[in-house]
Amino acid sequence: MTNELTKTYLPGYDVIGDIHGNAEKLEGLLVQMGYVEDSVNFRVAYRHPVRQAIFVGDLIDRGPSQERCLEVVKAMTDAGSAQCVLGNHELNALAYAALDPETGEFCRPHKSSNRKQHAEFLDQMGRATREYYLDWFRTLPLWLDLGELRVIHACWHEPSRLFVERELGGNTFATLADQIRATTKRDKNELFVAVELLLKGPETNLRDYGLPYFQDKDGKARHDARLRWWVENTDLVADLVELPAGARTVDGTLYPEIDPNLHVNHADIIRVTGDTPVIYGHYWRRWATGDAIRADWRPPYGLDWTKKTACVDFASVKGGPLVAYQWNLGDVEINAGQYAAYR
Repeated sequence: MTNELTKTYLPGYDVIGDIHGNAEKLEGLLVQMGYVEDSVNFRVAYRHPVRQAIFVGDLIDRGPSQERCLEVVKAMTDAGSAQCVLGNHELNALAYAALDPETGEFCRPHKSSNRKQHAEFLDQMGRATREYYLDWFRTLPLWLDLGELRVIHACWHEPSRLFVERELGGNTFATLADQIRATTKRDKNELFVAVELLLKGPETNLRDYGLPYFQDKDGKARHDARLRWWVENTDLVADLVELPAGARTVDGTLYPEIDPNLHVNHADIIRVTGDTPVIYGHYWRRWATGDAIRADWRPPYGLDWTKKTACVDFASVKGGPLVAYQWNLGDVEINAGQYAAYR
């Protein structure tokens, strides 16, 4: 790597959104941002001369190249050219593989809907390879606090984060027992609830507002809808409820327009607190329509980013681009011009 290349870039972090087993887009985005596959101490990994990649989790499921995706990300974390936080899909995979000692049942039941969600991870790799990566997932932090920047998969909720930190003694599962307790849904213990909020985000029950079920991105009927915790200065259901683009009801009709006078139950509302910016994934935001990535297009303020928050999940495995937010050391707020996208 030449000095000229080093001068081209500012030091900082490239926070990369949900990959879901799409290694082609991952490697394309890395190269686009100036990462080079290099060998140091017999380890081959993508590296950048002055920047570090940070992955927001959801490396697995859905996509065509599960193993290659994991090879790339793990090699980078092993080499120190990247960090990675746990996503809800990695958490679910751990629960799918772990037995609850009290019941003898898997922490995530092996019913058809759960098997379908994990199908690509289960089918593309042999058991020994899956176990190898599951062991690695157990070491991944649930969040990163980098001082001037915070990274988490779904929602930075300080009370939940502090509770998890006290329970675990840090930001990782120190023991298998901790992991099992955090993924055992049968009793919804406090650790389970806190981890769910951090890695899956807050939700509200649409039935409480007289609203119908909707079909999620996998066609499953749901009544619990995600809440936009990053949106400020409103408690309206129409502003805070996050439904899939073009959402439909169970009978296939377009989801009805939400009454603009409905207010979200205040017990359900989560707000971002503090001045430290947070970058997160999980929410399947929508990039500009059309096949090409327009150089002049920017994600809309208030929906995809605010001065304190930025989402980097733009449904890359469903036809959207793989997106990164490029944080430069010394930045104090989010700037939409610092998104990078690779289709």
